[in-house]
Amino acid sequence: MACGEFTCTQVVEHYLSRIRQHSHLNAFVEVFAEEALQRAAALDRKLNDPGSWGRLFGVVVGIKDVICYKDHPVSASSAMLKGFTSQYSATAVERLLEEDAIIIGSLNCDEFAMGSSNEHSVHGKVLNALDETRVPGGSSGGSAVAVQAGLCRVSLGSDTGGSVRQPADFCGIIGLKPSYGRISRHGLIAYASSFDQIGIFSTTIEDAATVLSVIAGPDAYDSTCTQEAVPDYLGALQQQASYRIAYFPESLEHPSLDPEIKSAIQQRMAVLSKAGHTLSPVRFDYLDYIVPAYYVMTTAEASSNLSRYDGVRFGHRSANANELESLYTRSRSEGFGKEVKRRIMLGSFVLSAGYYDAYFSKAQQIRKLIVQTTQEIFASHDLIIMPTVPAPAFRFGEKSKNAVDMYLGDLYTVFANLAGIAAVSLPLFRHSNGMPFGMQVMSDRKNETKLLDFAAGEVKG
Repeated sequence: MACGEFTCTQVVEHYLSRIRQHSHLNAFVEVFAEEALQRAAALDRKLNDPGSWGRLFGVVVGIKDVICYKDHPVSASSAMLKGFTSQYSATAVERLLEEDAIIIGSLNCDEFAMGSSNEHSVHGKVLNALDETRVPGGSSGGSAVAVQAGLCRVSLGSDTGGSVRQPADFCGIIGLKPSYGRISRHGLIAYASSFDQIGIFSTTIEDAATVLSVIAGPDAYDSTCTQEAVPDYLGALQQQASYRIAYFPESLEHPSLDPEIKSAIQQRMAVLSKAGHTLSPVRFDYLDYIVPAYYVMTTAEASSNLSRYDGVRFGHRSANANELESLYTRSRSEGFGKEVKRRIMLGSFVLSAGYYDAYFSKAQQIRKLIVQTTQEIFASHDLIIMPTVPAPAFRFGEKSKNAVDMYLGDLYTVFANLAGIAAVSLPLFRHSNGMPFGMQVMSDRKNETKLLDFAAGEVKG
């Protein structure tokens, strides 16, 4: 653009053309074509004055359909919010626009961000562009496929237990989940408030670092946001530091782990050691507890957060009700899909009298132990390495009839959400079935600088 080779309008027209060509992938819920072209034309008027450009000047971004954008539809891919228009913009969206980004549309996802395959959307499933018989991952499947297929430059998703990293892994791109509180959750439709975090999909670490620099930082609308100044993530890349890296032998010996993924991670660890990094095995006794603890706590929070969608305050109102109780019952039964209902019922059960102490309190204790153990690990290590997923992208319908099997696929990703730490999935490998898979790297809370620096070297290497 600075050289006059192309304009913002041409960039938007390019992406709109690709969206039309790949509409069968079902990545987008809404495409803001006319508005994106108008914004591009406005930005083009600043082309001759690079000094006035924002940090994301002309960058085309897609946002997951759980992130609010004022005067635009947001449905959480649910019939419960069909026809709803957001009254305000998420803080992350406002910051994108302030830096001259162009938002091209909202992206399909599992309903209320609950799912690992993007098969639970009122708008239909999203197809993996590398193999349309396989899932793109979830819940941010549309956000991953939009970047994978070149339908936008970068996209935003949300990560409650791996919903950015797992689809990034399945689609062969970068998926970054920052530390809890690094990005404001204001304007993000809540699933589990103590776990949710907006994340970033990209094809380069430089792009992820730049977007994180823009959307991170304190926010008066989110009291859980860190109050620390935002580091220069982009400037900190490629410092070529040698890092102290921990890994959990239990994670590599777990029976659910695909042998090819295990072998690839082990070979990569050997390469890292030769490159000057220090790799150390660390005993982690809670691997078999993290998925149960995660699903007890997140479903409990979902049960509370989604209680507002009752046909009175928010959401779909049944036309078949004749009194208050049936209004509540019918509205929620008609508005929510099967997976959301399952998690609401599970959450209500673990919060109920007689079961709260047996389930929810125990899960909180496990989470506290995980946080403490993680802090101890980072006292003597810079990073933790782990697989992102137990197996590469599976075929549609392969796991949708077995909820437990689907939930166990979150084995390696939910750890970072329980501990509140930063994590990224790096697209480094290819399975013999032709599908990509990655390696997950984690850093301590608020230490994305080390994470991104190491990741930049790995992706380029």
